[in-house]
Amino acid sequence: MKYFSFMAAALLSFTVACNSGTEQASTTTAEPSAANAAGQSAVQDDDSQKDVVKVAIGSKDHTTLVAALKAAEYVDVLSNAGPFTVFAPTNAAFDLLPKGTLDDLVKPENKNTLRDILEYHVYVGVLKDGLMGDDMTYGMANGQSVTIGNKDGKMTVNGANIIATVPASNGIIYVVDAVLLPPKK
Repeated sequence: MKYFSFMAAALLSFTVACNSGTEQASTTTAEPSAANAAGQSAVQDDDSQKDVVKVAIGSKDHTTLVAALKAAEYVDVLSNAGPFTVFAPTNAAFDLLPKGTLDDLVKPENKNTLRDILEYHVYVGVLKDGLMGDDMTYGMANGQSVTIGNKDGKMTVNGANIIATVPASNGIIYVVDAVLLPPKK
């Protein structure tokens, strides 16, 4: 009889504990706030080294690239830990595209095409310039490859000149003087 009383008390305690846990869990569940839903790019950190997106945002020469990243909803992706190597075209590089190309690409119905082009500028990993030899190819985030040129200390990617190197907290940025367009599939 003592055994039965002990088991009944244990079962009752277990049932009460489970029910209170369920009630507590259901009352503490809440919708994420808008700030939490914004993603990695919304994290405010003025002390650490800037990620590739924050470096681009801080550059007067990359406003077109930043606008393209926003139109493609790609800002949070490149704000994550990485590491990434980004070949970042300047505003002047975008100006070399045929007239109307950029305006067409940033339309919502062309978001996938814009993402494909932007992903053709991103390598997942860090490519150090000292290790990139002439005629080496690297697979980019969109699944296609670019070719590095490295002759007499002058580096290129698919023929575009690499004009600057900028370190970031989640990778490295190579500033380029042309927009890299992926080969047609």
